[in-house]
Amino acid sequence: MTVIDISPSVMQFLLAFIVVAPLLGALAALLPAPPGLRGRNPDQAVLRHGVTVTGAVLVAAIVLAAGFDHDHPATMQATTDISWIPALDVRIHLGIDGISLPLLVLTALLTFLCALYSYFKLPAGPSPKAFVALVLVLESGTLATFAVLDLLLFFLAFEMVLIPMYFLIARWGGDQRQAAAWKFILYTLLGSVVMLLGLLLIGLKSGTFDMVALATDNGRGLTTSVQVIAVLAVGLGLAVKTPMWPLHSWLPDAHTAAPTVGSVLLAGVLLKMGTYGFVRILLPVAPDGMRTFAPYLAAFAVVGIVYGSLACLALARTGAKGDLKRLIAYSSVGHMGFVLLGIATMTPTGVNGALFANIAHGLITGLLFFLVGAVKDRYGTADLDTLAGATGAALYGRAPRLGALLAFAAVASLGLPGLAGFWGEMLTLFGAYSPAEGLSRPAFRTFMAIGAFGTLLTAAYMLIVVRRVCMGEHAPHSRLSPDEQPQQAPRAADGPQPTGTAGSPSSGAAGSASSGTVGPRTATTPQLADIHPYEAAAWTPLVVLTVVAGLWPAVLLGLTDPAVQQLLAGGKS
Repeated sequence: MTVIDISPSVMQFLLAFIVVAPLLGALAALLPAPPGLRGRNPDQAVLRHGVTVTGAVLVAAIVLAAGFDHDHPATMQATTDISWIPALDVRIHLGIDGISLPLLVLTALLTFLCALYSYFKLPAGPSPKAFVALVLVLESGTLATFAVLDLLLFFLAFEMVLIPMYFLIARWGGDQRQAAAWKFILYTLLGSVVMLLGLLLIGLKSGTFDMVALATDNGRGLTTSVQVIAVLAVGLGLAVKTPMWPLHSWLPDAHTAAPTVGSVLLAGVLLKMGTYGFVRILLPVAPDGMRTFAPYLAAFAVVGIVYGSLACLALARTGAKGDLKRLIAYSSVGHMGFVLLGIATMTPTGVNGALFANIAHGLITGLLFFLVGAVKDRYGTADLDTLAGATGAALYGRAPRLGALLAFAAVASLGLPGLAGFWGEMLTLFGAYSPAEGLSRPAFRTFMAIGAFGTLLTAAYMLIVVRRVCMGEHAPHSRLSPDEQPQQAPRAADGPQPTGTAGSPSSGAAGSASSGTVGPRTATTPQLADIHPYEAAAWTPLVVLTVVAGLWPAVLLGLTDPAVQQLLAGGKS
C-alpha cells in the first residue's frame, strides 16, 4: 500500500535528490546571490536560501515516504546501484526500508526547522554564508548515512558530518567553544579510525562491501573470530558517536558550547547515526560477534542510564549552579542507553523499541534544546539557580506559554504514557526480559530492573527541573536581592539579525522585561517575551509528532517491525 503511486524511477530520483541537494545547496550558498534574490541584504538572502533548500529536501522526503510501499517495508526501495570503484567493488548503492525511512524524514524535518529558526534567530558568529553552508553539508552527510548501502560509502558519510559540526561549535558556540569542539572532533575521529579497520575487515573477509548482500549472508561468510574482532572495532566507533558510557564525555561539553541549532541537530540526528550502524551493520552482518558482546553492551547501557540520571540530579539540585543545556545533554546519555539496551537484546521487540526510542529522542530532545535556547536568550543564562527565581519570577509567571511548553517536553522526556518517549523505553525493557537465544536471561532481567530504576530517576530530575524553572523557588522574603534577580539578555547580543524580519530585536522589545524588582506573583512582576510566531512555527511540528507517535505507535512500528524481523533472520522473512 502506498499513499500515492510513484514510479520506481521517480522514487530513485527523489532519494538521490534528498542526498545530493543539500550538498549542491551548500556550494550555492557560498556564491553571490543573484540580483533578484538578494532581498533587503545579503545575510537575509543566504538565510532564505537555507530555508528554501532544506524545505525542498523535506518536501522530497515526505513525497518519498508517501510513495513508499508500506505493505513491504522490509524490501529495499528507491534503490540505485552504480559501480564507483570497480577495483575495490565499491558501488554507489542507495536504498531505504522501514528502518531508514523514519530517520531520513526526521533528519529532513529537524534540519528544515533549524534553518527556519536561524532565519529569524541567527547565532552570533562569522558570516551567515558559512553557517548555512555548514548546516547543509551536515544535512547531506546525515541523510547519506541513512541512505547508503555500501560499507565504505557509509564510512564516508559518517565522517562527512564531523567537520561541519566542529565549525558550528567552534565558530558559533558559546563559552569554552574551542575546547568543546576539539574534544568532539578528537573523540569521534579516533573512534572512526578503529571503525574503518573493522569495516575493511568485514569487506575483505567476506568479499563484498554491499550491506544488503552481507545482511542476507547473515555472517555465514565470516568466522566467529573475525566477527568478534569486527564487532569490537566497528562497535567502538559507533559507541563514541552514540554516545555510550564511558565514551560520552565529549557530549555534555559539545552541547553546552554549541549554538541552539547545533545542539538540536547533534541530539536529534547525529547521535542516531551510531545506533543506526549497530542495527544496519553489526546485528545482521556479525550476529555471532554481537552475541558475544551483547551482555557487555547491555551492561554499559544500563550504567549509562543510571549515570546520566544521577548526573542530571546533581546538576538540578539547589546551589549546584547547574547549566540547563548540560543537564539535557546528560539526559541524552541516559536515553541513548535505552536504545543500546534494546539493540543488545537482539530480539525484534528490543530492536523495535530501540528504533522507536531513536525517533522519540530526536523529537523530544530536539524540542528541549530549542526551548532551552529560547530560555537562555530571554534570561541571558542557562544557570538553573538563576532561572529558578522566586514564584512569579520563573517561567510560569513571566512567559507562561513558554513555561507550559517546557513542562510538556520534560514530561514527554521522562516517558509519560501517551507521548512518544513511553513506547521506546517500554519495548526495550520488554526485550530485556526475554533476550535472544544464547543470552543469559538472569543477566538481562537484572539489566531490565536497573533500566526500570533509571526511568524513576529520569522522572525525578525532570520534575525537579519543571518545578524550579517553571514554578520557581519560594523566597523567604517578598523580594529578591539584585544578585538573585534574573536579567534578560539584550536581544542584539544574540548575533546579526536579518533586517525587517519578525525576529528582529525590535519585535520582542514590547514583551520584554520592564524595570522593577522581581518578587512573588504580583502585578509588577516583569514579563519576558513569550513564544514568538517563528518559534511556534519551528516547535509545533515536534509537539504534534510527539503526541501522534505516543497515541498511534503502530504508525512507526508498522514500518520498522517487518524490516527488523527480516534483518535478524538474515534477509529471510
